[in-house]
Amino acid sequence: MEQIIGVIIIAIISSAIGYIVSKKITNAKFDIYTEQAKAKAKVIEFEANNILKEAKINARKEFEKEFKNARRKIEDKEIEINTHLQEELDSIKKDRLISTNEKNKTESLNKGLIAQESEYKSKLSNVLKVLENVSGLTQTEAKEQMINFVKEESRSQIASIFRKEYKQAQKNSKQEIQNILSHAVTRYAGEFAAERLTNNIPLPSEEAKGKIIGKEGRNIKALEMCLGVDIIIGDIPNTVTISSFNLYRRAIATKTLEELLSDGRIQPARIEEVYERVKKEFDDGVNKEGEEILEELGIKEMHKDLIRLVGRLRYRASYGQNALAHTLEVANLAGLIASQLGGDTVKARRAGLLHDIGKALTHEMKGSHVDIGADLCKKLGEPSEVINAIYAHHGHEDASSIESAAVCAADALSAARPGARREVLQSFLQRVEDIETIATSHTGVVNAYAINAGREIRVIVNAKLVNDDESILLASTIAQSIEDKVQYPGEIKVNVIRELRASGYAR
Repeated sequence: MEQIIGVIIIAIISSAIGYIVSKKITNAKFDIYTEQAKAKAKVIEFEANNILKEAKINARKEFEKEFKNARRKIEDKEIEINTHLQEELDSIKKDRLISTNEKNKTESLNKGLIAQESEYKSKLSNVLKVLENVSGLTQTEAKEQMINFVKEESRSQIASIFRKEYKQAQKNSKQEIQNILSHAVTRYAGEFAAERLTNNIPLPSEEAKGKIIGKEGRNIKALEMCLGVDIIIGDIPNTVTISSFNLYRRAIATKTLEELLSDGRIQPARIEEVYERVKKEFDDGVNKEGEEILEELGIKEMHKDLIRLVGRLRYRASYGQNALAHTLEVANLAGLIASQLGGDTVKARRAGLLHDIGKALTHEMKGSHVDIGADLCKKLGEPSEVINAIYAHHGHEDASSIESAAVCAADALSAARPGARREVLQSFLQRVEDIETIATSHTGVVNAYAINAGREIRVIVNAKLVNDDESILLASTIAQSIEDKVQYPGEIKVNVIRELRASGYAR
């Protein structure tokens, strides 16, 4: 055991001695490497100092060389400038000498001219005296005669030139107008829209005709009275015809009857309910269409009443031409013409859009559409160009602006193109309107509807204001008024309808 311990101790001591020896050897090597690195660093530093010194010497030599070159160039430039200055000084001296000589010559010439002018005036005076003695006229009188002679000659020449230029201006203006109109027409092509007096409604079956007529004709009577149209049930299979000269009324009647047929329940109470709902839908649709038209034409603001009336023009016709189609055509053409003449395009479109706005109210108000439209636009604050265009397009006023003149030209273009209007239809529509107006002008009349192509008029009276006997008298009075005021072929039947309605509520 002691031997083992002794061996371990000896091993430990040997390991310690070996560690110490190896550490000393390592430190000795590190010192050697350090000394070597320091020696190399000194060598590199020495070489760097030598390179820096050499670079400084070369840079100084280069600077001195460039400095000498620059100095030499400056000296050369100074010599050149001095030489040029000397030449300029010599030239100025010469010019001064020449100027002095020229001045002397000029003074001499001026003195000579003054002397010649004095001599000329003296000779001219002598000549004038001789002429006065020979002609018997003073100088002033001779001047007046000469001026008058020149005036007469000039007047004839001016008149000749004016006539020539005037004819040329007429020719050119006519050609220019034709060019403007042709360009406007070719850039806008509106759709043709003609109006009829009847609408045909397809029926699901022949049995539907019986539903429309109703028991003892109650349904068809209620329909005609409520809708204000003439409902014709003829021999055409599965078809019923609605007739009325009023487009708006006829459109509402068509839609109402279509919904009643779709629902299948046709009775007087239901007819009135559907009619009121359809009428409200049409009124809303009219407002929406008016707003869309303004947006299409680029018109930003307009009174809501005018917007509604613009939409109503869809259901108005003039000489068989749809009023809204005509209005849009005029608005677009007026805008194109005004733009070529240097006017306000948007204002011309606005005036064109409103030039026939009174036609939307001629069924409701008395007077021409010109006066109605102008008064309405004045009331609602439209520009003066719009008012003038409304009056001017029918010759009530002269066009006072480019925009008004453009509307007048566009209106004539739209109305005059072949097939745009039908005179016969318009005279018929005017006659039917007059018949309704005469009927509604009497006291107690609530509504009046011309039906059966204007050969019959249905007059609805207020039962509280007109009794049965007065109804008979009213029918005779209206018939007599129509005979006196309207020209028509054949005869017109006047039906006065008095109906008393009573209602009560069970609570």
